Amino acid sequence: MINKLRRFIVALVGFALTTTLYISLMKPVKQLQFGNQTYGYIAGVSAGLIVALIFFVSEPAINRRLKKLGKLFDKEMSAYSQIDIILGSVGLLLGFLIASLISGLLEKIYVVGPVLSIISYVLFGLLGIRIGMRSKNEVKTLLRLRQGPDKKDREEHKSKKQKRNIPPKVLDTSVIIDGRIADICKTGFIEGKLVIPQFVLDELRHIADSADDMKRVRGRRGLDILNMIQEEGNIEVEVTDQDFDDIAEVDIKLLKLASVLKGKVVTNDFNLNKVAQVQGVEVLNINELANAVKPIAIPGEEMVVTIVKEGKENQQGVAYLDDGTMIVVENGRKFIGETRKVVVTSILQTPAGRMIFARVR
Repeated sequence: MINKLRRFIVALVGFALTTTLYISLMKPVKQLQFGNQTYGYIAGVSAGLIVALIFFVSEPAINRRLKKLGKLFDKEMSAYSQIDIILGSVGLLLGFLIASLISGLLEKIYVVGPVLSIISYVLFGLLGIRIGMRSKNEVKTLLRLRQGPDKKDREEHKSKKQKRNIPPKVLDTSVIIDGRIADICKTGFIEGKLVIPQFVLDELRHIADSADDMKRVRGRRGLDILNMIQEEGNIEVEVTDQDFDDIAEVDIKLLKLASVLKGKVVTNDFNLNKVAQVQGVEVLNINELANAVKPIAIPGEEMVVTIVKEGKENQQGVAYLDDGTMIVVENGRKFIGETRKVVVTSILQTPAGRMIFARVR
């Protein structure tokens, strides 16, 4: 039933198209209307019936072709975005509008007028689609100007603004040689820009060229740490040539530079930390950070240490943990060079580091 109904509809469409097209094309040609307008309509209806019969018979083949055409059309349309389709449709309507204005003049041309009118609709329709789809970038620009920057642009602008508001971190010589700053940069806890003054680099090179073996090793280690930070690329590093010739001491130059840049000094030098506090310069002390995240030794806890030297007070011995924390052992002087089990009695924490007091068990 559905197939028959579909065949009837296809035949009806063929009849309507053929009759309308015949009458439109033959209307200007008087001699083809058999001398009477009624005969012309009869001829148009007859042609329509013939085409309708052909469509009715060939409907299955037409249906298959239409399905293939539909799949092809769907495949082609899927290659375009929604904005392309919308702009193309608008362009098509505008093209048809222009063609309708021109077709009134073209239809007055003898015989070929209707054909030229149809061609104008096709040409201006295609031209409208092409222009509409090509104007996508211009439309996006106009919308962006009207609505303001999009979310991505706003986020980038916000990110840049936030970076500008983060004070730079000025590194001193001691913290570079210490090396822990490289590991901290990897973790992402340091934000903003690292500033390396040229006079600090000069001091590092001077230490690396020292005749003293210990100083030479420390200086070269500092240069290696700087190279490591730059190669990692996790944080921006800037070497500044800004100097203060009227100031001789490197530490004072460092504080002056941090004040000018409105930045913070990164150090592990206890004395520099104190001077910076007096001058009102903010300091990030690596030792304070290490103390903050270091596991706290509990009084009464036992540990095994090697007593390496005598302490300041009578009968005291001194040992060190792997991280360099000093352990003062009461009555440990007589055990110098020996490994002993000790019991923690108290802990003293200062910006210069942490000190543990213990007694031999």
